[in-house]
Amino acid sequence: MMPPDTGRPLRRRGFVLLLVALLLGGPARAEQNMQVTPLARDGRVLVTFRLSDAFNEDIRTAIHSGLTITFVYDVELRRGTSMWVDRTIAQATVMATVRFDNLTRRYYVTRLEDGRLERSDTVDREDVARAWLTSFDKLPLFSSDILERNAEYYLRIRAHTMPRNASFVWPWERGIAGLAKFTFLQ
Repeated sequence: MMPPDTGRPLRRRGFVLLLVALLLGGPARAEQNMQVTPLARDGRVLVTFRLSDAFNEDIRTAIHSGLTITFVYDVELRRGTSMWVDRTIAQATVMATVRFDNLTRRYYVTRLEDGRLERSDTVDREDVARAWLTSFDKLPLFSSDILERNAEYYLRIRAHTMPRNASFVWPWERGIAGLAKFTFLQ
């Protein structure tokens, strides 16, 4: 007669715990909020977005150490379909970079849209550098000529930071996303 398998309930419990951990997405982290507002006007889709609560002490310390930090925003204009995957109409990448100079105590900031330098500046205050990295107003990222009248669209913005291989943990290492739906009327 063989002894009963007492390890089976333990293996099942371990598998269930692993599955729950994977579904919950790993360690808890502070919630960031991204507000997205689309506006179709004058032949363009203007995109406004703000990322709040992204500037924690780890990012602030990294910036003040002189490390160049880049916030990358992948913006997609999409249309929902009745099929499984929504259709991407257009996409753009917006990058905001900051580098702190410890000698002059100034922040050097730049913004790129799809690899083109849009703006560059030097600022003295941290709150201005923070706004430069996390607040964007009415960016003319997409043409509305490709949109159908009276159709539903949405903007999806995914954000992450670079460098990703830093020795410290970013507050939103896997990235965060914001979404806003709109109807194109003309």
